[in-house]
Amino acid sequence: MLTLIEKILFLIAVGGSLALAAGTFGKMWAVVRRGHTPLNLADLSGKLGAGLSALVTQGRIIRHRKATSIFHYFIAWGFIYYVLVNVIDVLEGLFFGFRLTGPVGNVYRLLADGLTVAVLLGMTYFLVRRFIAHAPALAIRKNVTLHPQAAAGMRRDSLLVGGFIWGHVGFRFLGAAFLVALHGRSDPWQPFASLLALPLGGLPPLVHLLGWHLSWWLAIGLILAFVPYFPYTKHAHLFAGPFNLMTRPPRRALGALPAINFDDESIEQFGATTLTDLSQTQLVDAFACIMCSRCQDVCPAYATGKVLSPSALEINKRYHIWDKMDALAAGEADESPLLEWAISPEAVWACTTCGACIEVCPVGNEPMFDIMDIRRSQVLMDSQFPAELKGAFTGLERNGNPWQMAGDRLAWAEPLDFAVPTVKENPDFEVLFWVGCAGAFDPAAQEIARATATVLHAAGVNFAVLGNDESCTGDTARRAGNEYLFFEMAQANIETLNAAGADKKKIVASCPHCLHTLGTEYADFGGHYTVLHHTQLISELIGSGRLKLNRDHQLEKVTFHDPCYLGRHNGVYAEPRAALSKAGATLLEMGRSRSDSFCCGAGGAQMWKEEEHGTASVSETRFAEARATGAEVLAVGCPFCARMLTDANTNAGSPLVVRDVAQVVAAALAE
Repeated sequence: MLTLIEKILFLIAVGGSLALAAGTFGKMWAVVRRGHTPLNLADLSGKLGAGLSALVTQGRIIRHRKATSIFHYFIAWGFIYYVLVNVIDVLEGLFFGFRLTGPVGNVYRLLADGLTVAVLLGMTYFLVRRFIAHAPALAIRKNVTLHPQAAAGMRRDSLLVGGFIWGHVGFRFLGAAFLVALHGRSDPWQPFASLLALPLGGLPPLVHLLGWHLSWWLAIGLILAFVPYFPYTKHAHLFAGPFNLMTRPPRRALGALPAINFDDESIEQFGATTLTDLSQTQLVDAFACIMCSRCQDVCPAYATGKVLSPSALEINKRYHIWDKMDALAAGEADESPLLEWAISPEAVWACTTCGACIEVCPVGNEPMFDIMDIRRSQVLMDSQFPAELKGAFTGLERNGNPWQMAGDRLAWAEPLDFAVPTVKENPDFEVLFWVGCAGAFDPAAQEIARATATVLHAAGVNFAVLGNDESCTGDTARRAGNEYLFFEMAQANIETLNAAGADKKKIVASCPHCLHTLGTEYADFGGHYTVLHHTQLISELIGSGRLKLNRDHQLEKVTFHDPCYLGRHNGVYAEPRAALSKAGATLLEMGRSRSDSFCCGAGGAQMWKEEEHGTASVSETRFAEARATGAEVLAVGCPFCARMLTDANTNAGSPLVVRDVAQVVAAALAE
């Protein structure tokens, strides 16, 4: 128990710590409030469970870096338990005779003892990993834009946080050992503290008592000193991470972009030019970031030597905020363009919008949305974008497709031995087949469209197409930052679809980008549709018995590439594999598959521009993974993936056959 003077000093220290913390946390909140779109604070109490779950599970980090994740669990679970430990320690210090006894006290001490050692082991691992082993995963290449204070700051911040944790938990551990030694016997419920107490046993009781007092003050004092400093360290992720997950805007799909209201004449800024043009949740991202670089690990641009690192983007935001915390909190203008300190223009256009950075982040950060907002500003405010995209934009504006083709959108169906009806010819259709621009104009994708139509015809599906009334969904324009062009195309398509009655029927699309745009993003403009990917419908038709396959048909070994906008963005993983298996395929999985799938390199409007300079191309990197499985057929579910991986296959000497799932199934149809 503390002396009276110690109690008074403790209360003064607590008051000072809380007063300082109110100031620093207040500044942190004021900075977040500078964002232009409010946080999603609705039903926070209802989302508390999700936040606590994220805190305890640590965002499923165990999926990657398993050994590192286990040590992080040690620290996280130990720190969660240490909330109780610190409360009990303070109560024991302030109130004479206060001590948890009986079975509850025994279990409490056993958990505290074990988790203390776990935290110390975990923190030692992370300090060694960063400062001695210099883990490559924590490094950021020199070709990536990095805030001038970040390189040294990250090491300093990690050392401060590591020292705080080691000091706080270590001194508490030492204090527990002094108490065990003071009582003159080992405590079976504190085996580690008892072990540490052995060399202390020969000291006088007064030394044991003084040792406990000193350890108590150092352990609790470090907490009081560190609390006001929290917003200036990466340790803020402890609370900012769960808060971020609880306050993110609701999204219909992982990468569904928010709409811009072009009818609102009060809007003067489209997209993000400066920090305060970002939304409030994007500013919370900066505080929530733990600087683990898991997003960097999975980024296809970074993995192939490009100048983009989603991790660096969040780190740069954080150090810019810390550097200008007082001014930003006071409401002063921040005119520093994001492209000068947060990310380079080249990096902005290297993003494939694959969504891997969002999917992998344990604290809910969404750096892809920052990049999309910067693209919007570049295109809509400054008319700055890669020159190659001008052709795609022109084609979309004049011809309704990025190929700049003015031909018949039904020409793909001419080689078929059955008629493909339009909605005008078959207004009572069961399913609207959305062919897409690729299916209409790209020769390779036309084969996929014919295979899909063949499968639908064989299953007796009553389907129709829009024909020349169909126009691009606008996905390319939207991912390239041309939101106004997308807005116009979406409105026109919604009018066409509703006039055809598609809002009351099913739509099937063989392009995941069309699936995503029609099914999740048109809803913001009044277009509400039930949209299936063709692999989903094919799997359903096989399962219901409507589609008959040749049971004797056996394919070579097949590996399936999960398209980003089918898998990560919309969660469709099982149906393509089920369709391939039913068609006789022997499936071999790539090392990175399903939610971990590596991008083909075409998304984010990359299909229509040259790939940024790097050490390798994204498509050839992915193709090498497919080839390494030993498969003979590389199955895809996206015309863009088909194009990119076919080109990579050709460059490699055509060792594989690249086929869409629909083509594989069509080849297995019963005679």
